[in-house]
Amino acid sequence: MHYAQLLVPDFSLILCGYLVCRYTALNRRVWEQVDNLVYFLLFPALLFNSIMRSPVHIGEASHLLAAAFVASGLGIALSLALPYLPGLKAFMPLRLHAASAQVGFRFNSFVAIALIDRLAGPQGSLLIALLIGVYVPLFNATAVWSMARHTERSMLGEIMRNPLIVSTACGLSANLMGLSIPAWIEPPLARMGAAALALGLMAAGAGMRLGALAQAKTLAVAVLAIRHAVAPLLAAAMAVFFQLDRTQATVLLAFSAMPTAATCYVLAARMGYDGEYVGSLVTLSTLLGMLSLSMALGVLLPLVLA
Repeated sequence: MHYAQLLVPDFSLILCGYLVCRYTALNRRVWEQVDNLVYFLLFPALLFNSIMRSPVHIGEASHLLAAAFVASGLGIALSLALPYLPGLKAFMPLRLHAASAQVGFRFNSFVAIALIDRLAGPQGSLLIALLIGVYVPLFNATAVWSMARHTERSMLGEIMRNPLIVSTACGLSANLMGLSIPAWIEPPLARMGAAALALGLMAAGAGMRLGALAQAKTLAVAVLAIRHAVAPLLAAAMAVFFQLDRTQATVLLAFSAMPTAATCYVLAARMGYDGEYVGSLVTLSTLLGMLSLSMALGVLLPLVLA
């Protein structure tokens, strides 16, 4: 399978947003309003709907959840600790790091859903839905905390008011209680989700300025290396340690090698950080995802299952 092909649509939307913002009347002022629409309405609807689509049975995948927890926890710790590692502090502006650390551990759940459906069928889709339901709220809360601690705002307040965290937490809670979305609401939510993904990626492109990466090249290399090299290696080690079966190992390795979430840009921009820098990281991560998915599923997975 050509895993890279799954990321071509995402990259195309980012490129489209960049070109439209730079060369048409739909300039940055227009895209600032798009950011608001995506952040406060469309992305929350998409995340809630994604989590509610499949029943979550935590007990049936305890080993997978444990493996993902350890691998993700190490990735989060490494991403947040970058400025405090020997020799790196001088190359890690704290505000830029606070906004960019999320790139090292968040993931594009929509690419994950599409890929796992092809790789592992219905069982794989249930497992990736479970990982999304459990870890999207955790990762979003960590990303908000990373940025809120560098402002005068209440960290708890920022987390409790964040629409992405609220929507994912509500979706997971409703799913675990056995609730379902009424049939008449599903089509509007699905269409809002499709709009969220397209507009979120285009907004990342509109806010992109690759030259922005020059202000902190070491930071960019570090968070992207964690996302696309360290995370898959950690996942492979955990798959062996927890003795995951073929389907679970496939899901975990794909989960670990995903490009970062498009909402990294939206979240950073909305919280007053350098959205251009983070948007550029999102673009590069989308490209690097083609390599990391190929490495994780084409190289590491056969080794894990050997």
